[in-house]
Amino acid sequence: MDTTTTNPEAIHHTETNPEASTHREPQPLSRPIQDRMLAGVAAGIARYLNVDVTVVRIVFAVLAVVGGAGVPIYLAGWLLIPEEGAEQSIASHFIQSLQARSH
Repeated sequence: MDTTTTNPEAIHHTETNPEASTHREPQPLSRPIQDRMLAGVAAGIARYLNVDVTVVRIVFAVLAVVGGAGVPIYLAGWLLIPEEGAEQSIASHFIQSLQARSH
């Protein structure tokens, strides 16, 4: 005999306005700490564009095989897209440290 109880306070009600559920604020482009395979570039781009991360990874793989552009684009993303919670990217941190050293 299977008896389950449901807490009525735990039931979440969905919005009745269909436009409100499909429209969401764009998240800033950043490399997430969770759900990454290498540096999180594909996961960050997928989250920013609101698409499945597998699609972005396939695009990078195809670009890497056909012409080799996927690898430099991925490396540029790793250097230029800041990590989640960071104020600046790796490249901007490096440039800022070089400028501070020269003064």
